[in-house]
Amino acid sequence: MKYTDINFNNKTILITGGAGFIGSNIAFYFQKNYPEATVVVFDKFRNNETFSNGNLKSFGHYKNLLGFKGIVISGDITNKYDLKDLEISYKFDYIFHEAAISDTTVEEQDIMLKTNVNAYEDLLKIAIKHNANMIYASSAATYGDSNRFEVGYEEPNNAYGFSKVMMDNITAKYLKQNLSISIVGLKYFNVYGPREFYKNNTASMVVQFAHQLLKGLTPKLFEGSDKILRDFIYIEDIIQANIKACNPKKSGIYNVGTSKARSFEDIVNVLQKELSINNGKEYISNPFVGQYQFFTQANIDTTKEYLEYEPKYSLEDGIKKYIPNIIKLYKIEVEGK
Repeated sequence: MKYTDINFNNKTILITGGAGFIGSNIAFYFQKNYPEATVVVFDKFRNNETFSNGNLKSFGHYKNLLGFKGIVISGDITNKYDLKDLEISYKFDYIFHEAAISDTTVEEQDIMLKTNVNAYEDLLKIAIKHNANMIYASSAATYGDSNRFEVGYEEPNNAYGFSKVMMDNITAKYLKQNLSISIVGLKYFNVYGPREFYKNNTASMVVQFAHQLLKGLTPKLFEGSDKILRDFIYIEDIIQANIKACNPKKSGIYNVGTSKARSFEDIVNVLQKELSINNGKEYISNPFVGQYQFFTQANIDTTKEYLEYEPKYSLEDGIKKYIPNIIKLYKIEVEGK
C-alpha cells in the first residue's frame, strides 16, 4: 500500500540500520512500490561482539534482506570515513536513520552516546548538504517515568532513553535554522512484526511469547502483568508513519503508536487464541524494576495533524497478520525444518 502521493522512483534513499527490523521493512516497502528508486542500505552487520550484558552489539542480519535488490553497504555510523564515503558517493533525496543501539539494558554509556547522538548529528549534516529530508527513529523510552506521553514531558530512566532525548534536542536546535529540508523524529512505541526475529532476546514479547507457546511451554510473565500496559504497534503502521514523514506539514518530533495501552496478558491471550494453544501462564519477578516502563500510551494528536497518520492495526489485527510469519520462522530457525 502506498502511503503518500510522492513518486520515489528515480530518487536516492539511504536507510541506516537497513538490515535491522524496521530498516529492512522500509527497504522492502520502497522496492515493492517504487522499483526505480535507488535504495541504499547501510548497516553494521552483526559479528560476535557483545556488550557487558551479553547481547550482540549489532542485530543487523543478512536474512532480513533476502530478496532485496538494492545497494547494501557494511559500515559503521560512528566511523567518519564510512560517513564521508556515503557523502561523496551519493546524492540522497531522503535519509531514514534507523541505526542505533536500541537495547535498553546496555550499560556502556559512552558507546551509546557516540552511536545514537553524535553519529545522528553527523548524518544530519550530510542530509543538509544533500538537501535530503531526514526521518529518524526516536523512542517512547524517552518518556521513562513520565505519566504524560507528549513531547516536552520526557523523563528517561536508562541511557538509551537519554540518548534519544539528546537526538531530539539536536533536532530542535537545527529546526531553529530555517533549513530547506524537513526533519522528523518518530518516537516509536512498542513495535512488533516480521523481521524482528533476529533481534534475539530484545525482540518483542509478541514473538517471544509465541515461541514459548510453540515449544509447548507455559508463557512466563512478570508479576502484575495485567497492570503493565504498553502501546503495542504493528510494523505496518511504523512504515506508514515513516513514509508520511517524508513530506510533513511541519517538521518536528512525533509519537508513533496506537494511542491504546494493552497489557502483556492481552498479548498472551490473543496468541493462545490465534495459535489454538492454551498452556496457562506462569508469573515471575521483574528484575528490571527501576529501568522499566510500567505504562505507555502515545498521544498521537499532533502526529495525525502534521503527518496525517492514522493507525490501522489493533493488537488483535496485528498479531493475526503476524502469526503466519512467526510460525514460518519458528519452523526454519528454531526447529530447523
